[in-house]
Amino acid sequence: MKTFLTVFFTSLLTIPVFSQAPARPTSSEMYLSLRKLNVLGSVLYVAAHPDDENTRLITWMSKERLYRTAYLSLTRGDGGQNLIGNEQGIELGLIRTQELLAARRVDDGEQFFSRAYDFGFSKNPEETFTKWPKDSILADVVWMIRKFQPDVIITRFPTTGEGGHGHHTASAILANEAFTAAADPNRFPSQLKYVKPWQAKRVLWNAFNFGGSVPDVPGQIMVDVGGYNPLLGKSYGEIAAESRSQHKSQGFGVPSSRGESFEAFRTTGGDAPSKDLMDGIVTSWSRISGGAVIETAITKLIGSFDLLHPEKLAPGLIDLYHLLNALPDGYWKTQKLKEVKGLIEECSGIFLDVTTQSAFAVQTDPVVVNFALNNRAGINISLEKIRLDRFDTSWAQQLGANKNISLNKTIMVGADKPLSQPYWLENKMQPGYFAVYDQLKIGQPDVDIAYQAEITLQIEGASFTFTKPVRYKHTDPVKGELYQPFVVIPSTTVTTSPTMLVFRKELKQDKELFVQLNANKKITDPLKVELRGGNEYFVATDSSRPDRNIAVSFPFPLSTPAYKGGETEKFFSMASYRNGRDTIHSSRAIRAITYDHIPPIRYFFTDYATVLNIDLKTYNKKIGYITGAGDKVPEALDQMGYDVTILYEKDVAKMNLSQFDAIITGVRAYNTNEWMPTQYQKLMKYVKDGGNLIVQYNTNSNAGPVKTKIGPYNFDVGRVRVTDENAAVEILQPAHPVLNFPNKITQKDFEGWIQERSIYHASGYDKSYETILSMHDPGEAADAGSLIIAKYGAGYFTYTGLVFFRELPAGVPGAYRLLANLIALNKKKPI
Repeated sequence: MKTFLTVFFTSLLTIPVFSQAPARPTSSEMYLSLRKLNVLGSVLYVAAHPDDENTRLITWMSKERLYRTAYLSLTRGDGGQNLIGNEQGIELGLIRTQELLAARRVDDGEQFFSRAYDFGFSKNPEETFTKWPKDSILADVVWMIRKFQPDVIITRFPTTGEGGHGHHTASAILANEAFTAAADPNRFPSQLKYVKPWQAKRVLWNAFNFGGSVPDVPGQIMVDVGGYNPLLGKSYGEIAAESRSQHKSQGFGVPSSRGESFEAFRTTGGDAPSKDLMDGIVTSWSRISGGAVIETAITKLIGSFDLLHPEKLAPGLIDLYHLLNALPDGYWKTQKLKEVKGLIEECSGIFLDVTTQSAFAVQTDPVVVNFALNNRAGINISLEKIRLDRFDTSWAQQLGANKNISLNKTIMVGADKPLSQPYWLENKMQPGYFAVYDQLKIGQPDVDIAYQAEITLQIEGASFTFTKPVRYKHTDPVKGELYQPFVVIPSTTVTTSPTMLVFRKELKQDKELFVQLNANKKITDPLKVELRGGNEYFVATDSSRPDRNIAVSFPFPLSTPAYKGGETEKFFSMASYRNGRDTIHSSRAIRAITYDHIPPIRYFFTDYATVLNIDLKTYNKKIGYITGAGDKVPEALDQMGYDVTILYEKDVAKMNLSQFDAIITGVRAYNTNEWMPTQYQKLMKYVKDGGNLIVQYNTNSNAGPVKTKIGPYNFDVGRVRVTDENAAVEILQPAHPVLNFPNKITQKDFEGWIQERSIYHASGYDKSYETILSMHDPGEAADAGSLIIAKYGAGYFTYTGLVFFRELPAGVPGAYRLLANLIALNKKKPI
């Protein structure tokens, strides 16, 4: 089998516009940091997901009260919905991780995570703890309390269930249990190798505030967090809105606010405060032995700070650093040394930049690293040493006032250099949580930095070593100077496509799987590619020796009835080639996720292709698909044999819709497309004239609430969800065409579903609609709103909350068969 295509491989080279430039604080921000040196208080906020946190409270605590403030999100939001694209599962979790880190860059909080996996909506904590191993996630919360040592722990949700989501309630239960367990040396004693038991003063519930109205409850305290910070030129409500609006995948953009804003707190553990969150807690240097001298020195520095010449403070900060170093070892000594060292760098005006002109470090290839230094404020600074990977050299160079110093060094990326893989994805995930075995990584918010340089400077006679990440820097002709993460990748990656291949048993079909080898460096020896799955095994070779950034594609034909695989099989590919005496094996693909508001994300995975060989009959041929928030349903329709046309506003407005046997709207299409109401009459005419309109779920709240008619007869989009993917399904109308043509739908078709059955059911529907299925979660009433169908004129209208957008990419045979029946309702044209 020979290579059929050789192309430039550009998907990895896509340059997104987000620029995570190094922080360049202003004098007012330096002054705020200087004042923070005299505050020794810490607060840990705990909830379940990205976007659960109270950004106004975090902003107020970090920027007004100047506490060390952090948010512990138990999950990365993997099971949520995605308003901006079609990523689901771990990919959505990667996006929401970066959105949360972007929010913290705005509000100055720190960010941590547990190992818990967001498996989707949960009705109660009992269900949640059947999927999360409670002791393991509790251990993570205890670890973060012991490591962060908060004076106060605050939960977003109560332990009593009003949070409305099992994960929410579970997060409060775990936080309250961890409040006690973290202080007990007999609980999770293996952690004590690295941390000590810690008893926070109290744990509080940040009670709900709906529309500014909070019930008056005995023992509850109220705090106004709506102040204004003249150093920043913004109110805390304005900063909080910017922070919360980073959660773009969830459609959580919010307007800025000003004025009073009261938050309520109720004690759920420890000593109850009477007026203030920190009642009974010493937050000054008097909590540390020898701290009085430190406080005096800091107060003096605050008084002498010159906004126009912060560099004048450098000698005093250096003296303060030495005073701190003389204190007994302890939490606040470590924390304040870090803060003072950061202020020395900022106030001195030194510019330190370590960059490359390539986005990738390729294993077994060299890379050039550039060092740029500038003593912008002109104080006494000299370069002493630079260390990066195996490069370690001493210097003795005075840095002149505002003079650019540029150096470069070529380093070899070793074959054993770890790939830039998110650490929580390195091991196979366990049921309900990510398998992270390194205790010190638990809580870490982001991927390990690929390379970090250590630059030692002598500043006003004292030596300091500053650690700087190596970043990819380039100039975009429109966006200007951009900084991106620097990523370690293997010399080759392998992808298999399409991700889903569907055979219909009643037909003789010839299809192909394609294996693409992407050369990230020049390959000097012949390639061998293998494809394995079920009972099938294929081998191909190629002697073209592709150059860097060239892709070589191999087709592997599969056909029925010759194909002998089962109903569902997973195929994967592997490539190998000689590199000197060694044989290099590659079985990983790399995926890039790029959005303007976050840094580019890349992760590695085995690129499985799912091959279905199922009893699937179809009727009708041509499908119009109106995209919504993003899903992979069109790709599945293509595999089923339909001709799919993506429809945009101008298409719906101008085209003759009668050419389509069925029109399907993507998930949340009525939430995300403001133009949908303007085309209501045309879509209804299409149905009345014999068309078939199938509407997948929408929501009645959050982004783009549905305020318009969707179907020919009235119905509401409700809140009912069936989150148990194995929930029993009762067939209400066994004789209905949707359950009989062209496929006979039985209970077997509801086996093997993932994550959930159905969401956002129809409610309050007109009697003209027929209900087909009934289902419910344990302990709840049966609901028939997951699938409603109405005959309208000569055509059909369907609204369904059934999660086809999850089941089709997962290769669930019954979902394919049921969707084929929905498409066939008007029986226009057979395939």
